[in-house]
Amino acid sequence: MIDDALRVLAGDCTVITDGTSREEYRGRVTTLVKPDNTVLVHDIDGYQPVAWLTRADSVSSDRSDGFTLVAKKDTQTLRIAAHEQDAFAHYPASSAGTPVGDCPDCGGALVRSSGVNCVDCGTRYGLPSDATIREDACDCGLPRMRVERGLAFNVCLDRQCESLDDAVSEAFDREWDCPEPDCDGDLRILRRGGLLAGCEHYPDCDTGFRVPSGVVDGECACGLPTFNTPGGTRCLDATCEGVVEHAPKATSGD
Repeated sequence: MIDDALRVLAGDCTVITDGTSREEYRGRVTTLVKPDNTVLVHDIDGYQPVAWLTRADSVSSDRSDGFTLVAKKDTQTLRIAAHEQDAFAHYPASSAGTPVGDCPDCGGALVRSSGVNCVDCGTRYGLPSDATIREDACDCGLPRMRVERGLAFNVCLDRQCESLDDAVSEAFDREWDCPEPDCDGDLRILRRGGLLAGCEHYPDCDTGFRVPSGVVDGECACGLPTFNTPGGTRCLDATCEGVVEHAPKATSGD
């Protein structure tokens, strides 16, 4: 079951915000408390909340007399007190996104937001921001994703099933020499927050480059590979200025 839930508090309330200035409101409002402690107080007008506090450090509530809620973040405080209570409830919630398939564990809908998650059982899969979800499925039942890291790789969403890191390593581990003049090492494919091509002699040589999104399409003047990326051709070394842009060849009709 999904652990995350939205708390909903509704009624005739006094709402007080206190920080750089103090504001007080009263009316029949509905308050949403999100799992990340973001508090939103809505009335019937427009889309903007009457009051809000984003990712509060603490949120406490009391139902002993109607209900009260206090949210605090740094020097900001949001207080809500019900004169008459209409609702106080918890509802299951999940990330919302584009449907990309069905969950092989429970049959629920898989959706893409910041990653891919099931709206029923809550199973989550990490997803590179530049990945494309394919229509074909892995043998495990999950969709495959297409990711460009030197080559275009089609792998399962579940890294435990098919590892993008292993695929990139098989293709490019030790394929490139360390560019440092006094180093005879090869560049190894490593994960350090992201995929890196780093010198095998680390820490004696700390040369390393993040593997960009794109496919290898040539060699830079410095000897490292160039990548055709969404932003244009670039060297593996993002700081290198040795990339030579080749002008398109003239055709016989030009």
